[in-house]
Amino acid sequence: MDLLEDAPGSNAHEFTVSELSGAVKRSIEDQFGRVRVRGEIGRVSRPGSGHLYFDLKDDRSVLAAVTWKGQAARLAQRPEEGMEVVATGRMTTFPGQSKYQLIVDQIEPAGAGALMAMLEKRRKALAAEGLFDQDRKRALPFLPRVIGVVTSPSGAVIRDILHRLRDRFPTRVIIWPVAVQGEGCAPQVTAAIRGFNALDESGPVPRPDLLIVARGGGSIEDLWGFNDEAVVRAAADSRIPLISAVGHETDTTLIDFVSDRRAPTPTAAAEIAVPVLAELAARLAEAQARLTRCAQGHIERPRQRLRDLGRAMGRPAALTEPARQRLDLWAARLDPALRGLVRARRHQLQSRPIPAATLRQFTAAKRHGLDRLGVRLDVARERRLERRRDRIAALAERLTASLGRTIATTRRSVADQTERLGKLSARLDTTMARMTATRWAALETLDRTRQTLGYTQTLKRGFAVVHGPEGLITSAENARQSGRFEVEFTDGRVPVRRDATPQKASRKRQPPQQKTLF
Repeated sequence: MDLLEDAPGSNAHEFTVSELSGAVKRSIEDQFGRVRVRGEIGRVSRPGSGHLYFDLKDDRSVLAAVTWKGQAARLAQRPEEGMEVVATGRMTTFPGQSKYQLIVDQIEPAGAGALMAMLEKRRKALAAEGLFDQDRKRALPFLPRVIGVVTSPSGAVIRDILHRLRDRFPTRVIIWPVAVQGEGCAPQVTAAIRGFNALDESGPVPRPDLLIVARGGGSIEDLWGFNDEAVVRAAADSRIPLISAVGHETDTTLIDFVSDRRAPTPTAAAEIAVPVLAELAARLAEAQARLTRCAQGHIERPRQRLRDLGRAMGRPAALTEPARQRLDLWAARLDPALRGLVRARRHQLQSRPIPAATLRQFTAAKRHGLDRLGVRLDVARERRLERRRDRIAALAERLTASLGRTIATTRRSVADQTERLGKLSARLDTTMARMTATRWAALETLDRTRQTLGYTQTLKRGFAVVHGPEGLITSAENARQSGRFEVEFTDGRVPVRRDATPQKASRKRQPPQQKTLF
């Protein structure tokens, strides 16, 4: 539309501000209905309303862009400042500020180079904070009792990890299911890592000793959630040692730099997490064999040393044989010497007798010594007897205590058995009463059945039985031929004699209470 300048006295149309703004809006929306714009993101704003406001710029111009709340939740890539993207949307104007803007509903990275540049920028910023330092990394537990795995529960990754753990060293695994790509990947992985760390060690769900964050291979866009700053900081703050197994061996994400150990594949993460059970058994067997050999060596070396020293000392028999020979020689000489000494003493005594006083003094000294030995013997005997008495008393106390415990145990056992017998007796009485009542009920039922089958009950209902001289009368002919008969009712019999003149049978119906049973 061509707009002419107002001139004095001109009859050109006069627009209101709203009309002119609406005309500009329609012109822009008609000319640029849906466009794709490539540029660098700058000045990203996220107000509390949930909308996203940002700029798309190049080296000469700036284009305002906005993404509404509903569209922002569906964006595959969150806009970040400095990121080169291709934004798709529609052009419109904002009359309130007299500016045009792009309503963005789709954002795509401009290329791997742009993503890698942003990734490198984020890596340098996190590295400057010291999150990737080697001194922050912790050693992995040798035999983790519980392993927490953060991955998708439906993919092949978790099956590979479980299969490898089962083959190497079966252990308990707790799976925290998360999305491994897309918009929900980063917040879910962050929540899983922090959730595992928040578990109580004594709670119903045990706290893992080791974490594995795993995902299969994919493009850089698929793995972008593991480059998120929140994921990296959650892994850095984790108090549980963490193994990152994201992608294949050639794939690298920021969580690999901050994790305590990086595995090239999820299967390799399972191999790093636990040792091989068979190898451990072999190592234990080898260590046991070495320990046995070492113990045998510690015993055998002193034994060999003792044998060597024994050979240096000579044979014991060689040391004792000369002394034994001298003992035999002196023993052979001892008997004649003693005999000669006795003869010499006897001859000396005969030639010079001992005075009686000296003999009495000698005898008194020997008697005094013998008395002292007797006293010492009595004292020693009393002491020995006292020790025996003390020992017998101690044994008696122990025996009494043992008998007391045995008697107490026996009494408790007898009391328990008596109580049990009483309970069994009560149960037997109850069972006998119940069985007797059941049998009486069955007997009464049989008796009622018997009475029902007999004719006495029928008599109570108004029937009668006719007895003749020769037995029951069951027909009128037999009754006419019998001169007399008896009619049995429920309360007795009544004799009946038939008259000589037969009477015509009455056609009157017999009352129900006078029925006769034939």
